[in-house]
Amino acid sequence: MSGLPKSYNPFAEEEEDEAVSPWSASGGGEADGASRQRYLQQEVLRRSAAAADSTTRSLSLLYESERIGVAASEELVRQGEALKRTEQMVDKMEQDLKTSQRHISSIKSVWGGLVNYFKAKPPENKPEQNGTSDYYANSRLKEAMMSSKEQESKYQESHPNLRKLDIDSDFSKADSVSSAPRDSYPKNQHLRAYHQKIDNNLDEMSSGLSRLKNLALGLQTEIDEQDDMLDRLTKKVETLDVNIKSTDKKVRQL
Repeated sequence: MSGLPKSYNPFAEEEEDEAVSPWSASGGGEADGASRQRYLQQEVLRRSAAAADSTTRSLSLLYESERIGVAASEELVRQGEALKRTEQMVDKMEQDLKTSQRHISSIKSVWGGLVNYFKAKPPENKPEQNGTSDYYANSRLKEAMMSSKEQESKYQESHPNLRKLDIDSDFSKADSVSSAPRDSYPKNQHLRAYHQKIDNNLDEMSSGLSRLKNLALGLQTEIDEQDDMLDRLTKKVETLDVNIKSTDKKVRQL
Protein backbone atom coordinates (compact mmCIF):
# COMPACT_ATOMS: atom_id res chain seq x y z
CA MET A 1 0.00 0.00 0.00
CA SER A 2 1.11 3.53 -0.65
CA GLY A 3 2.57 5.63 2.12
CA LEU A 4 0.66 8.76 1.04
CA PRO A 5 -2.14 10.04 3.30
CA LYS A 6 -5.71 9.41 2.23
CA SER A 7 -6.37 13.16 1.88
CA TYR A 8 -3.44 13.71 -0.46
CA ASN A 9 -4.27 15.78 -3.59
CA PRO A 10 -1.70 15.53 -6.38
CA PHE A 11 -2.92 18.84 -7.93
CA ALA A 12 -2.63 20.81 -4.69
CA GLU A 13 0.89 21.98 -5.46
CA GLU A 14 -0.13 23.17 -8.94
CA GLU A 15 -3.12 25.07 -7.52
CA GLU A 16 -0.90 26.72 -4.95
CA ASP A 17 1.48 27.78 -7.69
CA GLU A 18 -1.36 29.25 -9.73
CA ALA A 19 -2.77 31.07 -6.69
CA VAL A 20 0.39 33.10 -6.21
CA SER A 21 -0.39 36.83 -6.60
CA PRO A 22 1.02 38.64 -9.64
CA TRP A 23 3.00 40.96 -7.39
CA SER A 24 4.84 38.06 -5.64
CA ALA A 25 6.07 36.76 -9.00
CA SER A 26 8.36 39.73 -9.38
CA GLY A 27 10.49 38.49 -6.55
CA GLY A 28 11.11 41.73 -4.62
CA GLY A 29 9.25 43.24 -1.66
CA GLU A 30 9.70 46.89 -2.67
CA ALA A 31 9.00 46.07 -6.33
CA ASP A 32 5.86 44.22 -5.26
CA GLY A 33 4.64 47.23 -3.29
CA ALA A 34 5.33 49.64 -6.16
CA SER A 35 3.62 47.35 -8.65
CA ARG A 36 0.59 46.97 -6.42
CA GLN A 37 0.42 50.73 -5.87
CA ARG A 38 0.51 51.40 -9.62
CA TYR A 39 -2.20 48.83 -10.17
CA LEU A 40 -4.43 50.39 -7.50
CA GLN A 41 -3.85 53.87 -8.90
CA GLN A 42 -4.84 52.74 -12.38
CA GLU A 43 -7.91 50.99 -10.99
CA VAL A 44 -8.98 54.10 -9.08
CA LEU A 45 -8.50 56.24 -12.18
CA ARG A 46 -10.46 53.77 -14.30
CA ARG A 47 -13.37 53.71 -11.86
CA SER A 48 -13.31 57.50 -11.53
CA ALA A 49 -13.37 57.91 -15.31
CA ALA A 50 -16.29 55.48 -15.56
CA ALA A 51 -18.18 57.41 -12.86
CA ALA A 52 -17.53 60.72 -14.64
CA ASP A 53 -18.76 59.29 -17.95
CA SER A 54 -21.86 57.88 -16.23
CA THR A 55 -22.79 61.21 -14.64
CA THR A 56 -22.20 62.96 -17.97
CA ARG A 57 -24.56 60.56 -19.76
CA SER A 58 -27.16 61.02 -17.03
CA LEU A 59 -26.84 64.78 -17.34
CA SER A 60 -27.29 64.52 -21.11
CA LEU A 61 -30.49 62.49 -20.66
CA LEU A 62 -31.72 65.05 -18.15
CA TYR A 63 -31.17 67.92 -20.59
CA GLU A 64 -32.96 65.96 -23.31
CA SER A 65 -35.93 65.29 -21.00
CA GLU A 66 -36.04 69.00 -20.20
CA ARG A 67 -36.01 69.89 -23.89
CA ILE A 68 -38.93 67.51 -24.52
CA GLY A 69 -40.79 69.06 -21.58
CA VAL A 70 -40.35 72.55 -23.03
CA ALA A 71 -41.61 71.38 -26.44
CA ALA A 72 -44.67 69.81 -24.79
CA SER A 73 -45.31 73.03 -22.87
CA GLU A 74 -45.15 75.13 -26.03
CA GLU A 75 -47.57 72.78 -27.78
CA LEU A 76 -49.95 72.97 -24.81
CA VAL A 77 -49.86 76.78 -24.92
CA ARG A 78 -50.70 76.71 -28.65
CA GLN A 79 -53.59 74.39 -27.86
CA GLY A 80 -54.82 76.85 -25.24
CA GLU A 81 -54.69 79.68 -27.78
CA ALA A 82 -56.75 77.59 -30.21
CA LEU A 83 -59.34 76.85 -27.51
CA LYS A 84 -59.54 80.55 -26.66
CA ARG A 85 -60.12 81.50 -30.31
CA THR A 86 -62.78 78.79 -30.60
CA GLU A 87 -64.56 80.12 -27.52
CA GLN A 88 -64.51 83.64 -28.95
CA MET A 89 -65.97 82.37 -32.22
CA VAL A 90 -68.77 80.59 -30.35
CA ASP A 91 -69.54 83.77 -28.38
CA LYS A 92 -69.67 85.75 -31.64
CA MET A 93 -72.02 83.19 -33.20
CA GLU A 94 -74.28 83.37 -30.14
CA GLN A 95 -74.39 87.14 -30.44
CA ASP A 96 -75.21 86.99 -34.16
CA LEU A 97 -77.91 84.42 -33.45
CA LYS A 98 -79.59 86.73 -30.94
CA THR A 99 -79.59 89.52 -33.53
CA SER A 100 -81.15 87.16 -36.09
CA GLN A 101 -83.87 86.21 -33.61
CA ARG A 102 -84.71 89.89 -33.14
CA HIS A 103 -85.09 90.36 -36.88
CA ILE A 104 -87.25 87.25 -37.19
CA SER A 105 -89.55 88.54 -34.47
CA SER A 106 -89.86 91.87 -36.35
CA ILE A 107 -90.77 90.08 -39.56
CA LYS A 108 -93.37 87.80 -37.97
CA SER A 109 -95.62 90.56 -36.63
CA VAL A 110 -95.96 94.30 -36.19
CA TRP A 111 -96.19 93.83 -32.45
CA GLY A 112 -92.89 91.99 -32.46
CA GLY A 113 -91.35 94.85 -34.42
CA LEU A 114 -92.59 97.41 -31.89
CA VAL A 115 -91.27 95.33 -29.00
CA ASN A 116 -87.87 95.06 -30.63
CA TYR A 117 -87.87 98.78 -31.35
CA PHE A 118 -88.32 99.74 -27.70
CA LYS A 119 -86.35 96.79 -26.30
CA ALA A 120 -82.74 97.44 -25.46
CA LYS A 121 -80.26 95.89 -27.86
CA PRO A 122 -78.06 93.15 -26.43
CA PRO A 123 -74.51 94.26 -25.65
CA GLU A 124 -72.07 93.61 -28.45
CA ASN A 125 -68.63 92.22 -27.84
CA LYS A 126 -66.01 93.84 -30.03
CA PRO A 127 -64.09 91.23 -32.04
CA GLU A 128 -60.38 90.84 -31.53
CA GLN A 129 -58.20 92.79 -33.92
CA ASN A 130 -56.65 90.62 -36.65
CA GLY A 131 -58.07 87.54 -34.99
CA THR A 132 -55.53 87.69 -32.17
CA SER A 133 -56.21 86.00 -28.86
CA ASP A 134 -55.61 87.32 -25.37
CA TYR A 135 -54.78 83.87 -24.04
CA TYR A 136 -51.79 83.58 -21.74
CA ALA A 137 -50.32 80.53 -20.07
CA ASN A 138 -50.21 80.38 -16.29
CA SER A 139 -47.30 82.19 -14.65
CA ARG A 140 -45.78 79.01 -13.18
CA LEU A 141 -45.49 77.38 -16.60
CA LYS A 142 -44.11 80.54 -18.21
CA GLU A 143 -41.38 80.88 -15.59
CA ALA A 144 -40.48 77.19 -15.86
CA MET A 145 -40.25 77.42 -19.65
CA MET A 146 -38.03 80.51 -19.50
CA SER A 147 -35.73 78.85 -16.97
CA SER A 148 -35.44 75.68 -19.05
CA LYS A 149 -34.88 77.48 -22.36
CA GLU A 150 -31.78 79.05 -20.86
CA GLN A 151 -30.26 75.54 -20.68
CA GLU A 152 -30.59 74.76 -24.41
CA SER A 153 -26.94 75.61 -25.04
CA LYS A 154 -25.91 73.18 -22.30
CA TYR A 155 -28.03 70.50 -23.95
CA GLN A 156 -26.10 70.97 -27.19
CA GLU A 157 -22.80 70.77 -25.32
CA SER A 158 -23.75 67.62 -23.41
CA HIS A 159 -25.42 65.73 -26.26
CA PRO A 160 -23.62 62.37 -26.68
CA ASN A 161 -23.32 62.87 -30.46
CA LEU A 162 -22.06 66.43 -30.13
CA ARG A 163 -19.95 66.13 -27.00
CA LYS A 164 -16.51 64.68 -26.47
CA LEU A 165 -15.24 64.19 -22.94
CA ASP A 166 -12.16 66.36 -22.74
CA ILE A 167 -10.29 65.57 -19.56
CA ASP A 168 -7.32 67.71 -20.59
CA SER A 169 -9.50 70.79 -20.39
CA ASP A 170 -10.64 69.62 -16.97
CA PHE A 171 -7.02 69.54 -15.84
CA SER A 172 -6.73 73.25 -16.57
CA LYS A 173 -9.89 73.82 -14.53
CA ALA A 174 -8.73 71.68 -11.65
CA ASP A 175 -7.07 74.65 -9.93
CA SER A 176 -9.93 77.05 -10.67
CA VAL A 177 -12.84 77.95 -8.41
CA SER A 178 -14.88 74.95 -7.34
CA SER A 179 -18.00 74.42 -5.27
CA ALA A 180 -16.08 72.13 -2.89
CA PRO A 181 -13.03 73.08 -0.80
CA ARG A 182 -9.70 72.40 -2.45
CA ASP A 183 -8.48 70.11 0.35
CA SER A 184 -11.40 67.73 -0.15
CA TYR A 185 -10.07 66.60 -3.56
CA PRO A 186 -7.20 64.14 -4.12
CA LYS A 187 -3.75 65.52 -4.84
CA ASN A 188 -3.43 63.51 -8.05
CA GLN A 189 -4.17 65.85 -10.95
CA HIS A 190 -6.08 63.33 -13.03
CA LEU A 191 -8.11 62.03 -10.11
CA ARG A 192 -8.86 65.57 -8.91
CA ALA A 193 -10.18 66.46 -12.39
CA TYR A 194 -12.47 63.42 -12.40
CA HIS A 195 -13.81 64.18 -8.94
CA GLN A 196 -14.48 67.80 -9.78
CA LYS A 197 -16.27 66.77 -12.96
CA ILE A 198 -18.45 64.32 -11.03
CA ASP A 199 -19.32 66.99 -8.44
CA ASN A 200 -20.16 69.54 -11.14
CA ASN A 201 -22.35 67.03 -12.97
CA LEU A 202 -24.19 66.15 -9.77
CA ASP A 203 -24.82 69.85 -9.08
CA GLU A 204 -26.16 70.31 -12.60
CA MET A 205 -28.36 67.22 -12.23
CA SER A 206 -29.82 68.61 -9.01
CA SER A 207 -30.66 71.91 -10.72
CA GLY A 208 -32.07 70.10 -13.75
CA LEU A 209 -34.35 67.92 -11.63
CA SER A 210 -35.63 71.06 -9.91
CA ARG A 211 -36.42 72.64 -13.28
CA LEU A 212 -38.15 69.45 -14.46
CA LYS A 213 -40.29 69.50 -11.32
CA ASN A 214 -41.34 73.10 -12.00
CA LEU A 215 -42.16 72.19 -15.61
CA ALA A 216 -44.31 69.28 -14.45
CA LEU A 217 -46.20 71.45 -11.95
CA GLY A 218 -46.73 74.15 -14.57
CA LEU A 219 -48.00 71.61 -17.10
CA GLN A 220 -50.44 70.20 -14.54
CA THR A 221 -51.81 73.66 -13.76
CA GLU A 222 -52.15 74.47 -17.46
CA ILE A 223 -53.95 71.18 -18.15
CA ASP A 224 -56.40 71.83 -15.31
CA GLU A 225 -57.17 75.31 -16.65
CA GLN A 226 -57.71 74.00 -20.17
CA ASP A 227 -60.00 71.27 -18.82
CA ASP A 228 -62.17 74.00 -17.28
CA MET A 229 -62.11 75.86 -20.59
CA LEU A 230 -63.20 72.73 -22.46
CA ASP A 231 -66.10 72.20 -20.07
CA ARG A 232 -67.18 75.82 -20.49
CA LEU A 233 -66.85 75.59 -24.28
CA THR A 234 -68.87 72.37 -24.38
CA LYS A 235 -71.77 74.00 -22.53
CA LYS A 236 -71.68 77.02 -24.84
CA VAL A 237 -71.72 74.81 -27.94
CA GLU A 238 -74.66 72.83 -26.60
CA THR A 239 -76.60 76.03 -25.88
CA LEU A 240 -75.72 77.38 -29.31
CA ASP A 241 -76.93 74.20 -30.97
CA VAL A 242 -80.32 74.48 -29.20
CA ASN A 243 -80.69 78.14 -30.21
CA ILE A 244 -79.79 77.38 -33.84
CA LYS A 245 -82.48 74.70 -34.01
CA SER A 246 -85.01 77.05 -32.44
CA THR A 247 -84.14 79.86 -34.88
CA ASP A 248 -84.32 77.47 -37.85
CA LYS A 249 -87.79 76.41 -36.72
CA LYS A 250 -88.94 80.05 -36.50
CA VAL A 251 -87.60 80.76 -40.00
CA ARG A 252 -89.54 77.83 -41.42
CA GLN A 253 -92.73 79.19 -39.84
CA LEU A 254 -92.49 82.54 -41.68
